[in-house]
Amino acid sequence: MPLTRPDRPTLVALGGYALTRLVGLLVLVLAAGATGEDGLHRLSGRWDSVWYVRIAEHGYGYATTLPNGDVHSDLAFFPLLPLLERGLSAVLPVDAATAGLLVSWTAGLAAAWGIHRCGARVAGPRAGVLLAVLWGVYPTAFVQSMAYTETLFTAFAAWSLYAVLRGRWILAGALCAAAGLTRPTAVALIAALGITALVAFVGERRLPPRTVAGVLVAPLGWLGHVAYVGVREGTPTGYFDVQAAWGNSIDGGVALALFIVRLPWPAALGLGAALALLGWLVVLCVRQRQPLPLLVYTVGVVLVSLVGAAYFGSRPRLMMPAFGLLLPPAAALARVRTRTAVPVLAGLALASAGYGALTLLGPGPP
Repeated sequence: MPLTRPDRPTLVALGGYALTRLVGLLVLVLAAGATGEDGLHRLSGRWDSVWYVRIAEHGYGYATTLPNGDVHSDLAFFPLLPLLERGLSAVLPVDAATAGLLVSWTAGLAAAWGIHRCGARVAGPRAGVLLAVLWGVYPTAFVQSMAYTETLFTAFAAWSLYAVLRGRWILAGALCAAAGLTRPTAVALIAALGITALVAFVGERRLPPRTVAGVLVAPLGWLGHVAYVGVREGTPTGYFDVQAAWGNSIDGGVALALFIVRLPWPAALGLGAALALLGWLVVLCVRQRQPLPLLVYTVGVVLVSLVGAAYFGSRPRLMMPAFGLLLPPAAALARVRTRTAVPVLAGLALASAGYGALTLLGPGPP
């Protein structure tokens, strides 16, 4: 028996999400045409996309040394997206970069579907529809149209959480393992499954075998890549050493605090307000009494995104899979009339599209 089947709310959610992405692409095409840039190349041939394509075409083993001596190795990137790019480019008349776009766009729809189902289960069908659309107008939603891993990871995460909510632990563990082959953020999903099972065990003094099996399977994807890099590098800490060379070591938020302190005070004040809003959204998630696996996953993604020493500009993108943050606004928007909600969503879609075009046509990575 399938987890779900498309119904009218699902089709509305998918259609609304697809429309937000089409608006983003249209604004990008218009902006690229006005500036003489190649918008499609910006989606599949820059920043991390280039690394994934190189892995798809040549396998792991490439590294580049920066002028300051830092070594950036492709082992920092998880294997599922380049594997899919390689497979699709082998069976379809497209190159690996185009295959990456096909994977990302298809996964975006799968993610929106899973997000809708989670939202509908927690707050009702209307809130589920709005949650999927709000995810499509997230400020960095332009990344959902790129050959990046965000949509693929979020699809696995959303359906894994939905499976847990339905009590289908083995399926949830398998989807979590796939997420662990996609992005390091899977540690938040692994924690969500593990903590949920632990709480169930404390309350019931027993765990069904299927729950145990799901929890044991869940970390295998993430552990598999970490172990592979460790073997390649000849040290158990190989993966973490590679990430540290990219500037992605865990520092408990020290780098973020220093970044804020060194900003001019108006910018620091604005960033502080944004972080306060983020904290308030987390509080609203708790007050909404979101199911434990969804809440742990959401908070876990936020923490993982904030406690590392990564490039600050990428942090909003890293938090994008935490779709639970959008559930309180979705539930609030579900209580207003459609003629009010539609203009709000349209305005957010245009703002997101404009920011996306500005970022994609600019010099810095997302």
